[in-house]
Formats: sequence, C-alpha cells, structure tokens
Amino acid sequence: MRFVQLANHFGLQYRHYIVAMDGIAGAFDLLAPDIDATIVAVENRRGDPWRNVSGFLRTLRQVKPDVLVTSNWGTIEWAAANLFSRIPHLHMEDGFGPEEAQRQLARRVWARRLLLRRATTVVPSQTLYALARDIWRLPERRLVQVSNGIDCLRFNGPADSGLVTGFRIRSDCPVIGALAPLRAEKNLSRLIAAFAELRRTREAQLVLVGDGPLRGVLQAQVDNCGLAADVIFTGFCSTPEKLLPAFTVFAVSSDTEQMPLSVLEAMAAGRPIAGTRVGDICQMVSEQNRPFIVEKTAGQLAGAIGHLLGNAVLASTIGQANARRASEMFDQRRMFESYRALFDHTAVPPSPINCERGRENGQIYEK
Repeated sequence: MRFVQLANHFGLQYRHYIVAMDGIAGAFDLLAPDIDATIVAVENRRGDPWRNVSGFLRTLRQVKPDVLVTSNWGTIEWAAANLFSRIPHLHMEDGFGPEEAQRQLARRVWARRLLLRRATTVVPSQTLYALARDIWRLPERRLVQVSNGIDCLRFNGPADSGLVTGFRIRSDCPVIGALAPLRAEKNLSRLIAAFAELRRTREAQLVLVGDGPLRGVLQAQVDNCGLAADVIFTGFCSTPEKLLPAFTVFAVSSDTEQMPLSVLEAMAAGRPIAGTRVGDICQMVSEQNRPFIVEKTAGQLAGAIGHLLGNAVLASTIGQANARRASEMFDQRRMFESYRALFDHTAVPPSPINCERGRENGQIYEK
C-alpha cells in the first residue's frame, strides 16, 4: 500500500518493474492509469534459496534497474542475488510476522547483518531503527528512519451514513473499531476477549474492518462468547475513512507492530486510541492518549477501552489532540520528500550520503 501511495504521488517521474513474491498482485489495480509499471513474473521456490538467488540474479541482469527496492524478510534472497550485481539497493523493513513477534530468529539476524550491509535500509519506527542498529548491526550511515505518512485531509470528514448502515453499525451505543488484516500477529482474539469483558457491564458494538486467514477462527470465538449480535466483520474495505468517524474508540490488539498506518488514519479521523504497547504506538499518539496504550493482555485492553467509553469529554479531547498530532507530524508530504531523496540519492549517490539531512538543508529524516 505504501508503494501504491508513493508511485501514484510521483507519477511518471519513475518507472517500476514489480515482483509480487507471493504472486498476489491485486494492489496493481490501485495504481493510477498513467503509472508506468509492469508486473514481472519471477519464479519463487520456497525452501530452495540457491535456485531463487540464481533466478533473481538473471532478472536483475535482464531488467537492469537503476535502484533495487526490496521489502521485508520475504525479499532477502534478492539482497543475496544483488551481491553479484551490485545494483544500488534500498531495503525497507516494516516489522515482523508472528514468528518474530516475541524474539528475533538468529538465522534471520545473521542474514540481515551480512546481506544488507551495502544496502540503504529504511525503517518507519524508532523501535526498529534501534533494533537494526544494535541487533542486526547495520552501519548507521546506511540506516534511515522515515516515518509513515498519510493524507490527513482524507480522514477528517464525516462517516458515510450509507456505508455505516450497510454494515449495521449502530448509532445508539458506543462503537469500538479495529482496522487490521485478520492474521495471527494482530491478535484480534485478544480484542474479542476484551470486548466480551466489557459487554458484561455496558452496551457496545465491535466492528472489525479487514479480512484474512483467521476470519473463521475469530467468527467462531465470537459465536462461542455469545456476541454474534454485537460484532460486525466488514471484510476488506478500501475506504476506511468512511468508517473511522463512526467509531467511538479505535482499538489495537497486536502482538507486534512498528508504525501502523491504521493508527495514523484513526488519529487523523480524531479517534482516541486504546492499544497494546508495541512498536512506536506510544510515541505516535498524543501525550493525553499515552496512558491508554497498555500491556498485551485482554484485561488491560478492556480497562483502557472502558475508561475511554466512560468519559466522553476525555475521549473527545484525546481525539482532537490525535488529529492535530497526525496533521503536524505524520502528513504524507514529509514522507514523499524523504522517499524522493532516498530514490534519487540511491540511484546516483552523492559523496557522502547524509542520512539525517535532505536537500536544501531541510530535515527530512527523523530519528
């Protein structure tokens, strides 16, 4: 989604050759019609790294990109292939799946440490920056933090009454909302358990926006808790800005995050956040909101949500403060300028690269 955001903003300034590592390329349809982008079919054999590296190397030599841009652990074999091509390399790390939610896997640490030393590695959060520097031991001169950014204006409008009615979102009781793929690391089971605890003492509704492999498991949990009438699964929604204003509280129940776009979107929509203390969420939200970022238990999450539901004035004040902070700190204009400098500097690196300051002496990289 960030690639789509960047490509649509820069338009014809760049050409793109895209490899979807899992073969799923639905995001291609979100690109503007005039974007010069091509899907490149490359075989990816799971468990056969040597054949993959050989195939990726052939692709690099055929395409001859000015910059190789890779994303997350799933593309690490491209970094290995690039050892033989030496194409300027920009690697983005956004966070971890469930297998690394609690600890770093040693073989992955060593692979990143060895294969990314010559790449420029970009991370969105202070937490991930410290990990890349101290655990992966990547050179700081090639390590850059660029905060995620969103179109804040897109999220500061009213809820879409038609969409809200279509999902049966109620207006006569508080609504707790979450926006997340239904995957293990998002731990929406924890949020459902917290909601079950809240429903013992108050009327409320839970809306889960997103889809994924755990939908059936989560639906079964809802049914077993007797909450089927109070929980809505909307499925994937391409216009979250039309739903977010209908939420009284936005909830995050993840085991692992870094700098989730969903939190920024909820902040821009003026929502108070109740969430687990992972990644940079505590630093992202307004100071007034920070007491409601809690430990990773259903009880603590239920307490944070319940406190906000029980104090409408406080929730409104926090929501307004979050909207101001999103506009001041996380508007997408900052992100666009940072990535423009990164793409251009990586393709034709100056000497030396200054990873803390951008062109015209403007500070575009934040630590």
